[in-house]
Amino acid sequence: MPLASGVNKQIAFKKETICGALPGPTGAQLVRRVDSVFNLSKDTYESNEIRTDYQVADMRHGINRVAGTLNGELSPGSYAPFMGSLLKRDFTTLAASTGLGITIATAGSAWTITRAAGSWLTAGQKVGQVGRLSLGVFSAANLNKNLLILAVTALALTVIPLNGQALVAEGPIASATWSTPGKQTFIPISGHTDDSYTVEEWFADVPRSEVFGGNKVTQASIQLPPSGLSTIGLTFAGQRMSQPPSGTRYFTSPTEAGTSGLLAAVNGALMVGGVMQLAITGLNFEINGNFSGDGVVGSNFVPQQYPGRVKVSGQFTAYFDDGILPGYFYDESEIAIAAALTTGSAAASDFLAFSMSRVKVGGAEKSDSEGGVVRTYPFTALLNPAGGAGQPHEQTTITLQDSLA
Repeated sequence: MPLASGVNKQIAFKKETICGALPGPTGAQLVRRVDSVFNLSKDTYESNEIRTDYQVADMRHGINRVAGTLNGELSPGSYAPFMGSLLKRDFTTLAASTGLGITIATAGSAWTITRAAGSWLTAGQKVGQVGRLSLGVFSAANLNKNLLILAVTALALTVIPLNGQALVAEGPIASATWSTPGKQTFIPISGHTDDSYTVEEWFADVPRSEVFGGNKVTQASIQLPPSGLSTIGLTFAGQRMSQPPSGTRYFTSPTEAGTSGLLAAVNGALMVGGVMQLAITGLNFEINGNFSGDGVVGSNFVPQQYPGRVKVSGQFTAYFDDGILPGYFYDESEIAIAAALTTGSAAASDFLAFSMSRVKVGGAEKSDSEGGVVRTYPFTALLNPAGGAGQPHEQTTITLQDSLA
C-alpha cells in the first residue's frame, strides 16, 4: 500500500467568486513552499448525562474549522495574490512617464533625477518605490537600473541604486522614460476587497486529494535576517474540507509555480528614518488582518470570517553606534522604514519593496555581551493621513511593490 510523502505533495489555489463556493476546476496555480499544512478540526460535545451504568452515552461533532499555514522563502511574484488579499487591494500597475527631459546629478551619497517639466508627484511616484530609467540615450551605468526613491518633489527624485553601483551625472537627456516595474498594493482608504480561496492538497503517491474552501488570508510574517534567505509565513482561516473520489484531483492541470530567484537581505537596501542603515542586524514585521468569526445555529461551519483593522508591527535590531536610533524611541519620533530586496546584484534584478511611511518605535532595549552591543527596536506602523494623490507617500500604513506581481 503506497504511503504519502511530503516531497510529492502539491498545493494549488484559486480565488473564489463566492466565499466557500468551489471555483471552476481550471485556472488554479501551484504554490512554492518550505512547508504548508491545511487541516480540518471540529468542535466536539460530550454528554454530561449522569447514568447508573457509570458510562458516557454519546459524543457529537460540532462546528467545522479549517486552519492553514504556508511558509516559504520570499521571492517576487510567488505570494503576491495572498498579500494583495491581506491588504484588501489588488495589485495595480503604475503608468510609465515618457518623453521626459532628464538630468542626473550627485546628492551626497545619493543621486537626483530631475525632469525638465511636469511633476513626479502628479505621475504617482512615491518614497519607497523602485523605478528605472528604461529609455533614453543614457550612460550604461544609468539605464535599466533599479533605483530606490528616497524623496520626491515635483521635479526631482532622490534615489540610490539597489545594486550599489554608482550612477553617472549627465543630462539633460531628451525623450527619456521612467518606468515603475511590476505592480504595487497598499491598504486602501475605501474600496476594500474581501477575497477567499479554495486550496487543494494533492498527494500524488497515495493518490488522494483534500480540498479546503472559504480560506481567507489572516496574517503574514516577513523575516529579513542579516544572513540567509528572507522568508514569509502566511496563515489562513477557512470553512470546510471535501475529498474528491480516490485517485482524482479537483484542480485539473494547475499552472506551475513560479521560478523567480529568492531574496536575501544582503541584496538591496534598508532605510530607517530616511537614512541608509549599515548597522541593522535584522528586520521582521507582521501584517495581521485580525479576522474573527464563530458558528451559527443550523450550520456546521463558520459562515463568515469578519475582518478587523489591519495592524502592522515588528522589530528591527541594530548595533549600538550612536544615539540616533534610540532617540526615535526616547523622543516618540515618527519615522519611515523602507526595505527593497533584489534577487541578485544585476542592475535590473527582480525585487520586492516594502514601505511604511509613518512608524513609531516602542522600545530600545540593549544586550550585554563581549561582542557588539545590539539594541532591539519594536515598532508599530500607522496610517499616514498626509499621504495620497500628489503627495510623496501613499495614504496608508504599508505599501508593497512586486516586480513580478
